[in-house]
Amino acid sequence: MIRPATPNDAPVAVPLLFLAMEEIARKLSGTNDMQVVTHIFEHLFRERGNQYSYENALIFEGEKGPAGMILGYDGGKLHDLRKPVLDYIRWQTGAGICPEDETQPGEFYLDSIAVAPGNQGKGIGSQLIGAATQKAATEGLPRAGLLVSTDNPAAQRLYERMGFKVEYTIPFAGGRYHHLVKNLQEA
Repeated sequence: MIRPATPNDAPVAVPLLFLAMEEIARKLSGTNDMQVVTHIFEHLFRERGNQYSYENALIFEGEKGPAGMILGYDGGKLHDLRKPVLDYIRWQTGAGICPEDETQPGEFYLDSIAVAPGNQGKGIGSQLIGAATQKAATEGLPRAGLLVSTDNPAAQRLYERMGFKVEYTIPFAGGRYHHLVKNLQEA
């Protein structure tokens, strides 16, 4: 079952989030101390109005609890959603990194997609992507987009099977990523 996340999901949602973006979370936080990074992202997840908020997350509830998560939002709101993240991190660690824009207006951006080990290969990721793109279509956004590392061709193939196409390649947070999009008006 896929459901909207709640603030109480932070202790299980953040480790899932880190499956998708631990290295980026450490870079954003300006520290390799995972206790500090976890504290930062659990706080952000519980708060409203930021890109890592529970408001933007869907949870796949398996038989033994949360087995996957997807985080997505209107790409046109990236700067407004990112500002509280950067402000909180500066307050906590003094880090001042501001990554490149990874999305754009008119796109529902799938920021992070993760399935817990032991649950992978069961179609959970595909179901989460389907639920998020359905939410995007309901919100009137014409397309969905995501980034995938150029070093992760298996994930790229999964997204392409789901109708995403590489639009361009960009540098992001020290890596190279393909920006894939899916036209939701054709879906």
